[in-house]
Amino acid sequence: AEVQLLPLIVFAILFAGILTIRGQKSGALVDVIRQVNDALMDFVLLLMKLAPVGIFCLVAARFGQANASGHLADELRAIGKYMASVLIGLGIHGLVTLPLILWLFTKRNPYRFIGQMSKALLTAFSTASSSATLPVTIESAIDEAKISPKSVEFVTPLGATINMDGTALYEAVAALFIAQAFGIHLDLTGQIVVAITATLAAIGAAGIPEAGLVTMIIVLNAAKLPPEGMMLILSVDWLLDRFRTTINVFGDSVGAAVVERTLPAAGD
Repeated sequence: AEVQLLPLIVFAILFAGILTIRGQKSGALVDVIRQVNDALMDFVLLLMKLAPVGIFCLVAARFGQANASGHLADELRAIGKYMASVLIGLGIHGLVTLPLILWLFTKRNPYRFIGQMSKALLTAFSTASSSATLPVTIESAIDEAKISPKSVEFVTPLGATINMDGTALYEAVAALFIAQAFGIHLDLTGQIVVAITATLAAIGAAGIPEAGLVTMIIVLNAAKLPPEGMMLILSVDWLLDRFRTTINVFGDSVGAAVVERTLPAAGD
């Protein structure tokens, strides 16, 4: 039977909201869910340690087939265009959209703010992990950007878990690229499904290197795209992951600044 992942994601979010509202009454169930989540995260981390070997084999096989059929150059050009599309999208979001949001809500100079957060952004790029960068993000936001500790300590840990805007953008572009590579036409409805699923899946992505590859399967299944299309993007994901993690961390810091300004109690 076909699994409908989009309704499942929506149900999971609503169910989590209800558990939060119930508070201590749901404590036992929340503890079980947390333990299952921790076990699955350990399993994912184990897979990530083994992933380079598997990725090498998959990519080598794909390029070997392309070379044998005389389409290697075309495939490399397509991957180059895909990388350019992702980087341009992340660049627009990181250098235009987020700075504009920061300026509109806080009247801060956005590019001076980027300089103040540069230590955290460089750490995010080098580690490709929002969670590993979190201590540096908190330090830079409080000491350099002068955001209130109350706002930073509330927003950034939450953002490192659910605010994966760079990952959502990447997954949407990757899904469209895979559809084009396999000659599959996505109508407006299909594109909307990709956008919604990428956003929801990114919320559930772990703050670990290349976690977007795990949730990418959800997006492809929801849009009825072939999962084997991931072989096309595996070879360059290690690099793109660093850029999207940087955007994720920058988004967290912008969120902390906006919350401080828009919710006066957060700045106390």
